Amino acid sequence: MPAPHTADLPDPWLRRFRPRPEPRVRLVCFPHAGGSATYYHALAQSPTLTPAAEVLAVQYPGRQDRRREQLMDSIPELADRITASLTPYDDCPLALFGHSMGAVLAFEVARRLQERVENQPHRLFVSGRRAPSRFRRGTIHRLGDAELVDELRRVGGTDPRFLDDEELLAEIIPVVRNDYRATEEYRWSPSSPLKCPITALAGDRDTQAPLDDVAAWRQHTDGPFDLKVFSGKHFYLDEHRQGVIDVVSKALAQITGEHEPVRGTAR
Repeated sequence: MPAPHTADLPDPWLRRFRPRPEPRVRLVCFPHAGGSATYYHALAQSPTLTPAAEVLAVQYPGRQDRRREQLMDSIPELADRITASLTPYDDCPLALFGHSMGAVLAFEVARRLQERVENQPHRLFVSGRRAPSRFRRGTIHRLGDAELVDELRRVGGTDPRFLDDEELLAEIIPVVRNDYRATEEYRWSPSSPLKCPITALAGDRDTQAPLDDVAAWRQHTDGPFDLKVFSGKHFYLDEHRQGVIDVVSKALAQITGEHEPVRGTAR
């Protein structure tokens, strides 16, 4: 069934900021812990993204227009729901991009797509996240509110003005705590590697995703693997937005058979 080409999709799990009439590839983007679909608005609107690509951004429950919905703190359950929502959109190649918690979710959705849909997905982009096989116990979701806010300030990715607003904090903290719980309680279940290529992206000073742990993503695919390293910490991609877009655009152009120049700052 062809996907509808309207900006407001009927499925609450997906957002489309720039519809393409006949996309040749779809890039599905997964936000970080506490993040929302709008984090990928600039990517979707970028004039340098290959024009054959249409961007879909995942909207988790409990935030923005879904703020009244119950939060979900299970990566497998989230992955099941998102995979089901992507069914109408697998009429062309799918590529998945996730940052931090979103990388884990993108990986789990990729595994499900490979099991259920022939020749899907076509590429996985994982950003700011150690490989699933590199387990590290986390307890951030158990911190008190003040300590959790300190952690958000340290990591970045949240507008400091939000963290100074008590009313906004009352909405932010439960969402962030929920997402950290989902990520920290996630356990990788070994299975067959993915068949699609994996591109891993990382900041060279990201203490949450050391480069050795990010490089271990190569163990999770039988296809090609490459590692793109940018200067910066966990939210390096905010500083190197164009460089990240160039990496993604070049890889998507390979899927569609187009030629795409690269102007990024990765090494």
